[in-house]
Amino acid sequence: MIRDTSAQDRVIAAPPANPRRKQLLIGGGVAALLLVALSVPTLGRWLGAGQSVSGERLRTAEVHRGTLVRDVSVQGRMVAAVSPTLYAPAAGTVTLKVRAGDTIKQGQPLAVIDSPELRSKLVQEQSTLASLQAEASRAALDAQLARSTAQKALDQAEIDRTAAMRDLERSQKGFEGGAVSSIEVARAQDTLKKADIGLSHAQHDYGLQDRGAGLDTRNKHLLAQRQQAIVDDLQRQVDELNIRSPVDGMVGTVNITDRTVVPINQPLLVVVDLRELEVELPVPESYADDLRLGMGAEISYGGQKYNGVLQSVSPEVVNGQVMARLRFADNQPDNKRPTGLRQNQRVSTRVMIEEKPNVLMVQRGPFLDTGGGRVAYKLDGDTAIKTAITTGASSLSDVEVLSGLKPGDRIVISDTTAFNGADQVMVND
Repeated sequence: MIRDTSAQDRVIAAPPANPRRKQLLIGGGVAALLLVALSVPTLGRWLGAGQSVSGERLRTAEVHRGTLVRDVSVQGRMVAAVSPTLYAPAAGTVTLKVRAGDTIKQGQPLAVIDSPELRSKLVQEQSTLASLQAEASRAALDAQLARSTAQKALDQAEIDRTAAMRDLERSQKGFEGGAVSSIEVARAQDTLKKADIGLSHAQHDYGLQDRGAGLDTRNKHLLAQRQQAIVDDLQRQVDELNIRSPVDGMVGTVNITDRTVVPINQPLLVVVDLRELEVELPVPESYADDLRLGMGAEISYGGQKYNGVLQSVSPEVVNGQVMARLRFADNQPDNKRPTGLRQNQRVSTRVMIEEKPNVLMVQRGPFLDTGGGRVAYKLDGDTAIKTAITTGASSLSDVEVLSGLKPGDRIVISDTTAFNGADQVMVND
């Protein structure tokens, strides 16, 4: 029976030491020490960094000096400075004389409204006018008759006084010659007084008759004039049933179809005068306070650029936008070609708000919203360091840097929400 294998074991002598292996071990140790020494700064940065992000997800930009142009670029639409809308002056059936897109001249008939009610009312009022004019003429004739009667009475009173005066003179001469008694003289004097009273009343009656006849005639004439004004207004309304163009231009939108019955004040069509064009543009509310009348603008259409001037800015904000209008400063696009301008056609516009030369600036990005324009992450190798900055004016593409950065610095301009406000962030390749 074999208890174990101890009887079969034998001691093997250790091989002699290899000098080359010893050198390799020493060299490996030195290399490890050097690697540790070189990685100490990196390890420090890794240990000091609060976050780590991928560089592929970041957008960066370099701080530089240049000219900052503050502007606002929006899509505007071409509108005519004169584009009146024509309405139905009365209810009736509309017959169109033109179609949308037709070229028209001022005063040209565009549509005709058939309104029997208005025409009938005009005839009625004309009849009333004729009646009042006849009454005014009759009143004038009655006034002449009244004046004639009063004049006749006045003339008779003057004759009676003259006769009474002569009788009194004759009686006085006869009394002086002893041929006439004193009673006859006294009777002649009474007759003269009676004639004087009659003449005075005749004169007074003549004045009253003249004034009364004049008032009655004037009243009748005023009634006729009032009725004449009513007839003139109705005649104007009837004349306006022929809808005419107020300007030279083109027919824009036609709101009805031919032979349509419309109520009063129904929009019929729009006339567009393309000789004087303007651009209407919606400006974001954030730029409204920066807009000033007279600011220069650039209008792009058909591959060409035209100078414009800001003409008006609406005081009302609608859906976060403010409506503004530009007029062409020099020349305007040709609207006579077949491919010329049309009402409400879209054009690109750019309003120049401010130009600041030789300023420190950087490309705009979401970092402005994340840090409120007060914080930026400056790149130092593979580390993004949180830096306090001060920003100034901004344009659509750039923002002015007042402090915290210098030319040549590169910062993260993308959204830095993922940094969680860390002072240092490692940027991985």
